[in-house]
Amino acid sequence: MSDPQAQTPTQAQAGWAASLELGFARRDDRTVLAERRQRGPLAVQRPFYPESGVCHVYLLHPPGGVAGGDDLDIRVRVGQGARALITTPGATKFYRSAGPQARVRQRLRVEPGGMLEWLPQELILFPGARVRVATEVDLIADARLIAWEVQTLGRPALAERFSPGEADLGFAVRRDGRPLLLERLRLGAEADLSGPSGLRGLPVCGALVAGPAGLEDLAAARALDLPAAVPALGLTLVDGLLVARCLAPRIEPVQVALRGLWGLLRPRLLGLSPCPPRIWST
Repeated sequence: MSDPQAQTPTQAQAGWAASLELGFARRDDRTVLAERRQRGPLAVQRPFYPESGVCHVYLLHPPGGVAGGDDLDIRVRVGQGARALITTPGATKFYRSAGPQARVRQRLRVEPGGMLEWLPQELILFPGARVRVATEVDLIADARLIAWEVQTLGRPALAERFSPGEADLGFAVRRDGRPLLLERLRLGAEADLSGPSGLRGLPVCGALVAGPAGLEDLAAARALDLPAAVPALGLTLVDGLLVARCLAPRIEPVQVALRGLWGLLRPRLLGLSPCPPRIWST
């Protein structure tokens, strides 16, 4: 029986090329989606306003998954004084590749006085996937940010490991061109997944960054009652950027932990009460 997730070499070379550019602007007391340019299978639903002044947007990838040879480019600009929250309707799946790499580039820019919440749901990397994801965030002057990224390696619920598979995952945050955080996780060998200097056999990894933050915000985050099912969780403060990293055997406790941190930090850093996107509950 053939594997529906596998690609033939011809199909892989012909992968989707898609791009999406979004621009948010302040209009009186609310934020509007002022610019939207798309090519290929990347889109957004109409903006939602479940709270005053903040524009909520859901990123859509209609094919339902990313395959080898696909090339996706996402650019977001939050204008001066604008407030945007961006999430996805569900997990993004990266399927097994016959050879070519799937590439995703995400470039996010927040202008002075702007706020961005970048809260996509998890990436699921199927065994045999070859993936490169690079996220770059540029903060200008006093721009504010809460962002997370979560990866599930394999399908833990089926006891399925990300082996074989290759992943190159980068995340960078800069303020006025000065690097605050430059991270890169490269996985390809068994030791990367199971070794003590790797992921320790824990297939779900997540990170949250938020800033500008101070020592009192770090102390509040450390005092938060987080799930015991997250066996490895660390919190640090680097140049005004609060960074949380975690490893776990399943996705659910990571979601609870990161959403709990977001709910704590949102009022402290953005001056906004927690307002979870409705799509998270469906």
